[in-house]
Amino acid sequence: MSGVVCDETGEGVRKPMATILLIDDEESVRSLFQVALERAGYRVLTAENGKHGLRLLEHQEVDVILLDIFMPDMDGLEVILRLRESRCASKMIAITGRSGMKNFLDIAKHLGAHDTLMKPFSVQELLDAVSAQLGQPDPASGS
Repeated sequence: MSGVVCDETGEGVRKPMATILLIDDEESVRSLFQVALERAGYRVLTAENGKHGLRLLEHQEVDVILLDIFMPDMDGLEVILRLRESRCASKMIAITGRSGMKNFLDIAKHLGAHDTLMKPFSVQELLDAVSAQLGQPDPASGS
């Protein structure tokens, strides 16, 4: 074994594993996204709400934060504000599944989210968004 990390991409280069923090109050969403991201080679941390996510970030650096906008205790918009105040260097992708809530995604971008996704979206769309924030070419597109 040569220890190649991204063999399926055909690149044959070793790359550091990016760490993703997934903050969503829905267990099924966290599980689905975690499995998809781990299969793509990412290290995934999960939090069930904004407060838990912020606590994790006190002890752990992450490359990308995926966060739901509507959660109990502390919503995603407040998390974005707190991360901006603390000068967090992680890229943030805000997500929501509530219909008619696109304007909240716009607000999230205005507050500092780097990208947004409206549920439902495909696993490939999720992976594309994460890759874009990491500045990695999309292996599926061949670029």
